[in-house]
Amino acid sequence: MPLRIEADGVGHGRLVPGSVILLAEVVWFIGILAQKDNKLPSGSYVYLIMGNSRLSICLAALLLVTLAISFAQTPGKSALQQLEGMRQSLRSSRDKKDWGTYGTYAAQLEEFLNGSPRSLLEMARADLMRGRTAEAKAEVQYILEMGQAEDALLTAPFDSLHLDVAVAANRKPVANATLAEELQDTGLLPEDIDYDASTKRFFLTSVLEKKIVTVGPDGKIRDFAPAPDGWPMLALKIDPERHRLWATEVALKGFSIVQKSDWARSAVLCYNLDNGRLLFRIEGPENSALGDMALMRDGVPVVSDGEGGGVYRVDDGKTLERIDRGDFISPQTPSVSADGRSFFVPDYLRGIGILDLTTRQVRWLAMDNKFILNGIDGLYLHGDSILAVQNGSSPERVISFRLDPSHSKVTSQNVIEAATNTIGDPTHGVIVGSDFYYIANSGWDTLDDSGERRATAKVTMARIMRAVLPE
Repeated sequence: MPLRIEADGVGHGRLVPGSVILLAEVVWFIGILAQKDNKLPSGSYVYLIMGNSRLSICLAALLLVTLAISFAQTPGKSALQQLEGMRQSLRSSRDKKDWGTYGTYAAQLEEFLNGSPRSLLEMARADLMRGRTAEAKAEVQYILEMGQAEDALLTAPFDSLHLDVAVAANRKPVANATLAEELQDTGLLPEDIDYDASTKRFFLTSVLEKKIVTVGPDGKIRDFAPAPDGWPMLALKIDPERHRLWATEVALKGFSIVQKSDWARSAVLCYNLDNGRLLFRIEGPENSALGDMALMRDGVPVVSDGEGGGVYRVDDGKTLERIDRGDFISPQTPSVSADGRSFFVPDYLRGIGILDLTTRQVRWLAMDNKFILNGIDGLYLHGDSILAVQNGSSPERVISFRLDPSHSKVTSQNVIEAATNTIGDPTHGVIVGSDFYYIANSGWDTLDDSGERRATAKVTMARIMRAVLPE
């Protein structure tokens, strides 16, 4: 779930004591072997540190470990902090009308956001203000070829490029899905969805009614479990093998339906799938919004914090362990790779990052001026395809991206639904057999900043849509 982003600091990966001990042992072992085999050149720096004694080797190991600890504990800037710094620099140079400096920071932003349409838009703005019309036209063309129809393209300074026809073409509806269910309760505001094959029921979280509901084959909505703290319910995943249902509740900051003293708190919840009984609750980090979730192959939940930028794994069923190094700004629904060694994590601003669970390093899928990979709320791997619910693109859409065999590059895309009258604000989906079901017209677009329905909003029923999966 995408949320308002604030420049709050987040934690950073560092060496744990076990890693320090292992490093010391490795350095000792290398020194012993080198001394034994006489393979240390007498004039080398390593020889000067170690010499030929075991004591020197110990001292060298201690020195290297101390340096490693010092380095690992030197805090760097999180992605959130880096973004805020760039935004401040852009605002400052724009206010001064220093378009040369503005262009420099816009280029940095484009690289940092992996060539997202919004970053290309800022580059085009900088080029137009510097009289670089040809460069600006090329950048705008990339945005249009990505399928974007930003309102900003029709305002100054871009109105001079006369983009009305091209923007209108990108706003033409695409409808390759069919209606599965209409949710009769317009007050729900459903966020996440999963499916229990044994009972043939969809499970959905409700933001406004703060509960989990089910929808059976008869189409009727039934209550499953309430939010224990009375907060909006967001993420949801079913573990049928262990008869568990995992969910999150979030005291959304600014929402009037949440007590102000609880704002920016989150919790991970575990229910008995058979009867809805709450088994246990795990308090989330301070100032967090644990809005999205996936399950690892062993049933362990991984949750993402769209507000603070962290990705967490439930450790021993009782605590949350951070598994990223601060590379994400607003991570959304993660999806585990086929080999279980990494997660595909959609960042609402930066695109799709592949998070290695061993090294905790992130590698970003390239947009290549062709594919919009940011603005994704729900992401689901299916063979060599990524199914994405993209409510941060313009227009909002549901789409399938094709990956190369190594899953390191996007090669093509196929729009499932976009710019229809009924797509509303789509959120999440679930794969059921050979079909993809997703929530459309959720109702998020009817709320104001306090979580209240806008007086002018036309509230209609949310939908569960069905699309046939690509082969």
